[in-house]
Parts: sequence; structure tokens; C-alpha cells
Amino acid sequence: MANLSKQKTEMTVQDPLLRAKNFDEVALGYDESQAKTEAERCLNCKNKPCVSGCPVNRDIPEFIQKVKDGDFLGAYKVLEKSGPLAAVCGRVCPQETQCECKCVRGRNGEPVAIGRLERFAADYFSAHKSEDKSKIVSNGHKVAVVGSGPAGLSCAGELCSRGYEVTVFEALHLAGGVLVYGIPEFRLPKKIVESEIDNLKSLGVKFELNTVIGKTVFVDELFDDGYEAVFIGSGAGLPNFMKIKGEELNGVYSANEFLTRVNLMKAYLDGADTPIKRSKSVVVVGGGNVAMDAARSALRLGAERVMLVYRRSEQELPARKEEVEHAKEEGVEFIMLTAPLEALGDEQKNVRALKCQKMELGEPDGSGRRRPVPIPNSEFELETDTVIVAVGTSPNPLIKNTTTGIDVNRWGGIITDESGKTTRDMVYAGGDAVTGAATVILAMGAGKSAAQQIDSAIKAKKK
Repeated sequence: MANLSKQKTEMTVQDPLLRAKNFDEVALGYDESQAKTEAERCLNCKNKPCVSGCPVNRDIPEFIQKVKDGDFLGAYKVLEKSGPLAAVCGRVCPQETQCECKCVRGRNGEPVAIGRLERFAADYFSAHKSEDKSKIVSNGHKVAVVGSGPAGLSCAGELCSRGYEVTVFEALHLAGGVLVYGIPEFRLPKKIVESEIDNLKSLGVKFELNTVIGKTVFVDELFDDGYEAVFIGSGAGLPNFMKIKGEELNGVYSANEFLTRVNLMKAYLDGADTPIKRSKSVVVVGGGNVAMDAARSALRLGAERVMLVYRRSEQELPARKEEVEHAKEEGVEFIMLTAPLEALGDEQKNVRALKCQKMELGEPDGSGRRRPVPIPNSEFELETDTVIVAVGTSPNPLIKNTTTGIDVNRWGGIITDESGKTTRDMVYAGGDAVTGAATVILAMGAGKSAAQQIDSAIKAKKK
């Protein structure tokens, strides 16, 4: 029987006062009853508008129907057909601007909680899988994937499913890319990422860690070693800064460094090999999901006060609404319409304050958002011992600086055509290395699409 409720089935979350002091996952997910109740809200539309909003084209009505029927393992099998990382997508994808914004139920109430149901199905599979998957029979062709973030993993999974021998080359000592170094444990537990990677290994995907393409191994050498195509999904790991005076002071971090220390190096644990400053007062500059992750991590590390400074109003915040709400509940202060001018230091060259200026919104800029305009004589100081800069990242420049024939645009993004093909034959690219920092699911979509094009290109060469 259909569930005609206009509201999503609530998902249990940790109490804000408790979760602000630990790194355990905030959202606790649906149980079987809650999942079936929410699945009953789906109308199973014939034209499947939700699918058009998914960059990897998951068959959303079909997997939800399986949940309705109580066939939870079957629901995961449907998700798996369109690619890996369902447990990741269910946690960190901006469903509200993708699949869920297309949902018919959203016209008169809240859309079906597609993300929550995807997470449920993936978690159920992880808890109940009974045997390893059989490796897929090789078609005799080898493809190299550079980077084990969402674009690389998606590309590897798609190619492996088509019979290719795939090796993923990762610069760090753990696979997962931004999923392990960038997203905090309380949003995406690392055991989830590890499980997804184990699934790919069980299919036959190989991983070469501590391998920096462009340093320890070059793209030319990959072709010499018998790889017939290369996919570059090296991400956008180069942090941007504000270009203001004082950014060199002690206590000023890029969000990349801060979150890598917290997430990958477990700096929040006593005795961690990679330490991190235990701050009293933290200012995070930026308004995206990375800024929210940094601010909420700083709270959990024991900061007495965490302030988030953003030069536009709250309505223009690019972060997910859910992440903003969680940050507020936990105690992050939002200081809107404010732009940093200078980081001020003490005699020991430690940051002591961030000098700021109030802003107002003027005419829209090229992005369609109203441009922030300084208000004269509105300068003020925020006392702080830590500043975290979360104003974006640029593509990793290493490969373009060490590989001939791959063109990039003015901000370092690898130039590709619609198929993901670069300006060098049989080299493809996708994800943040092409677009700059974007979402996990968009990177996955690019990886999957490039894999399909690589398959077509290799088959065409055989003829």
C-alpha cells in the first residue's frame, strides 16, 4: 500500500551535543522497517524522472521496488549494475539537487529519500554478503587508471565489468583519494570506503599504492608496460589561498592539509604520527562542503569557538543544506557577508586574529550569484589562533608538467572532449582533474563515461 505522507521518513541522528565531541557517524541510517516505509512513498513512475538526475544513471525506481518487496540484497544488485560506491553515494551525494529534485513527490511535499534508501541497501549488502564475487573473465586488454578517488574507482569498476585487466595507481598509502583524505569520519566512515574498494578487488581490480604518476612512473612507461589506454582521475588536490597578507603565519592551514591530517593521518587520536594544533578559537573561510567539514572537525578536536566566514549571504552558501544545519546544531557560528583582509600575527609569527570587512550583495556575477561588494569603513578583527582556508582547489599539476601531449586550460584543468578523451591518443581524463573541485557523483559519472569510451576505442583498434 502506498505511503502518501508528504514528509520523508525521519532518519535517526546523534544528538548534536554528543556528536560535536566525537568522530562517530552523525546519521545512523534506516532500519528495515523505516526503509520499507519510505520506499512505499515511491510512485514507480514509468518515465523515471529521478534517473535523469543521476550522473551514473542508477535505476532508482527498480531498486526502490526491491526495498518495498523486502528484497534488500536485490536492491543492492540493481544499484551495483550502474557502478560501485553506492554506500558512499548514499551518504555524501547532493541528492537534493540531483535525483531527488526530479522526484514527482517533491511537487507537493518532500521527495522520496533516495539517498537514504541507497545507503540502506548498500549497508544491508555489506552486513549480509556471504561469499566473494567471482572474478570476471579477462578479455586480454589492460588499462591503467591514475588516482583512486571516485572518478578512478568508477572507471575501474566499469572497465573491469567489461573484462579489462585494470590497475589503479594511487600516490598515497591508502586507496580512496578524497574519500579517505578529504571527507571526515563522521560523514563517511573509512570502513565504508575500504569495503567498496574490497568489492572492486574481489572483481579483479589491482591497486598499486605509493606510486606517483609523473614521479615514480610516467605515463609513457605505462604504455611501454602494455597498457592500451590510460584514464587520469588525479583529482584537484592543489589548495587555493586567499592571496592576502599573513597567510604564511603559523596556524594558517589550507583545508586540504587540515582535513588530510585529521582524516587520513588520524591526527585527532592521541599519539598520532601526524599532529595537529589543538585550537581554542578557529576561523574557517569558505562556504562549501569542505568548509563545513573543516569547521565541524575543529569542534570535535576541542575548539571552544569555531566561526565560519563567508563573503555572501547564507542563501548563497554552496554547501549542502543538511551539512549547514548539522554545523549550526553543533555550535558553529556563521558570520555572513564578511571577507578576510589580512591575517594578523604576534611576535612569534603565530596567527592571533583575522582582519575582515563587511560586505553587501550587488549585481549578479558570471555564476548568477549576486557579487559581494565591500562596505566602506566596516573593518573589524576576529581573534583566533587558527585559520583554515577553504576557498577551493585546483587540479593536480604533476601529470600535465611531466607528460607530453596533454593540454590544459588556464586554471590547470585537463582539456577533454565530450567523451573524456584528452589531446593525447588513448589518454582519457575525468572528475576534478578536468572540472576542478566538484561532487563525488559527478566524478563517478565522468569515470564511468570515460570507461565506456575507452572500451569503444580499444574495440575499434582491434578491427
